Amino acid sequence: MTGSGAGAADGTGATGAADGGARRLPRVRGFAPWPPQDSPKAEGKALRTSVPRSAHAALDLDTARPDAVSAVAESNAGRIPELTPLRVGRMAATPFAFLRGAAGLMAYDLARTPSTRIGTQICGDAHAANFGLYGDARGGLVIDLNDFDETVYGPWEWDLKRLAVSLVLAGREAGADEDVCRAAAQDAAGAYRRTMRLLAKLPALDAWNAIADEELVSHTDAHDLLGTLQRVSEKARANTSGRFAAKSTEAAPDGGRRFVPAPPVLRRIPDAEAAAVTASLEAYVGTLGEDRHPLLARHAVHDVAFRVVGTGSVGTRSYVVLLLDHRGEPLVLQVKEARPSALLPHLVTAGFEAPAVAHEGRRVVLGQKRMQVVSDVLLGWTTVEGRPYQVRQFRNRKGSVDPAALAADQVDDYGRMTGALLARAHSHSADPRLIAGYCGKNEELDEAIADFAVAYADRTEADHADLVAGIRAGRIEAEPGV
Repeated sequence: MTGSGAGAADGTGATGAADGGARRLPRVRGFAPWPPQDSPKAEGKALRTSVPRSAHAALDLDTARPDAVSAVAESNAGRIPELTPLRVGRMAATPFAFLRGAAGLMAYDLARTPSTRIGTQICGDAHAANFGLYGDARGGLVIDLNDFDETVYGPWEWDLKRLAVSLVLAGREAGADEDVCRAAAQDAAGAYRRTMRLLAKLPALDAWNAIADEELVSHTDAHDLLGTLQRVSEKARANTSGRFAAKSTEAAPDGGRRFVPAPPVLRRIPDAEAAAVTASLEAYVGTLGEDRHPLLARHAVHDVAFRVVGTGSVGTRSYVVLLLDHRGEPLVLQVKEARPSALLPHLVTAGFEAPAVAHEGRRVVLGQKRMQVVSDVLLGWTTVEGRPYQVRQFRNRKGSVDPAALAADQVDDYGRMTGALLARAHSHSADPRLIAGYCGKNEELDEAIADFAVAYADRTEADHADLVAGIRAGRIEAEPGV
């Protein structure tokens, strides 16, 4: 007669407390099974047998690898033709600038490097200049990754290696010696590893929100950066929609305001194009939580202009939309075209499934929310004339450290800080116990990543030289960066 109680009668198989047994509840989709089925840490540690941590030093370039000029020309496809020479000119400025615009070429190479095949939401372009400050909903400043155009679900190693390479190149550009540059790459990997181990030991909820920004400097021993971060913070607090509007708009005949052209960066657009962007905001509002709707309902659209952005993003369609509230106070939104991730064609080579993407703007927004602890409260997406876009606040108290302008004694501090931030971002979609189990306690992985970073930085310098030579030979057109 055992099992004939209330628990069995309702179909759950649970045993009631009156029976004196443990309660057995049904498995709920989206939650971990209980009791635990395996040990993520042990699983990660076991991966060292098939993919030794020292193997990450390897850089074996494919003989079919596209040359720099061909890779840049291919990445220009689908962009606004008259702006692609500006993009090429910006990439030709320095090897670090080349790396910033060559996420697709590096993904080609990374797809042919050793991988644990542990997946997570990756930034896809986690170079050292894509970390920065931005404002939260309460007026505070947060520091985190801040560019997600290339975000996909993929190998965690790709982000870490791209960060390490960028630190070597930025350090070289800043005039640091090779030992300092290599140390910055190794310190970034070490901070990533140690932070992942810390997160693995915390309760899940604490790990999710871990490493408060005010504790980040101490956690990463980045005290030499304090003065730089303070200066960047002061500038960020003043970097608002209001300040941008004050400099970039003028009174309009109807009593409102309109953008003032500042070519080639900011220009007016035809009325029909502006109307299409404005009309798309209705769909955008639908991608926000309903609690945000009253806020936007208190603003009216006054003008739309085209604004050139970024290094990798030059040539994509990007608009700024001027909204004013009842007091004439501005809110500026950026409506930025979302192209397919440059990493997408290379995921299959690395053993990952290339996901079907219904809307590229949605991909960018959801990827950003999965990686950041705090995201822009007005982050959403829309479609303009058949093209996908992401929408976000423009000049939301944003600030950034220029890694190529850091003093030599700050480069490794910056590496540790960004490595820790990257680990936190990855831990939101991959179990930190799994990655921590693989990374381990010693510096074997750190040293391998540093070796790779130096070797790939050398390769990037050669690619940059090839691009410059191609420009001089007339193989590809370039304009000076603005």
